[in-house]
Amino acid sequence: MEHSLWGNLPLLVRANSKESVEFILQTLWRTRKIGLDSTDRDVIRDMLQLQNDADLDPLLVCLRMLIRRCVYENNNKDEIQKLFPEEVLPEIQRLLTLLLQKFHKEWREDIAKDQLQSNTEPNSGETDVNFQLSKDRLETMLKSMYSMSDQQ
Repeated sequence: MEHSLWGNLPLLVRANSKESVEFILQTLWRTRKIGLDSTDRDVIRDMLQLQNDADLDPLLVCLRMLIRRCVYENNNKDEIQKLFPEEVLPEIQRLLTLLLQKFHKEWREDIAKDQLQSNTEPNSGETDVNFQLSKDRLETMLKSMYSMSDQQ
C-alpha cells in the first residue's frame, strides 16, 4: 500500500504542545512565498524530534497543501474537517481544525493584501523560486501528491 502524505500527520503528535503545532503552521504561512530556511527547518525538525529532512518534507508538503486549501477555498469549520480522510487520527483532525480556524481570518486578510499589492505593483509577475531536491525525494513527494489527489 502506498504511503500517502496524510500518513505523515501523526508526526505532529511528537510536538510537545499545541503551541508547537501552532508555531509550525504559522511558520509555514509566513514562509509561503519563499520557503523555509535552514534555521526554520532545524527548529521544526527539533520540535518534532525528527532525525532528517526526509522525514520532515512530506509532512511539510501535507501541511502546506492543507493550509492552502483551507485559506484559498475559504473553508469553514465543517468544510475543514471534511478535508481529512478517515485515516487521519481524530485528535490530529481536531487540533488542526482548531488551529486552521484560529488563523483563518488573519490568513484570508493576508491573501487580500497580497492580491491588492500585486495589482498595484508595476511589472508585478510571478517570482521564480529555486530549490534542490534529490531524485528520490522528488519521486517520493510526487507519488504522495498523486496519492492525495486520487483520494479526493
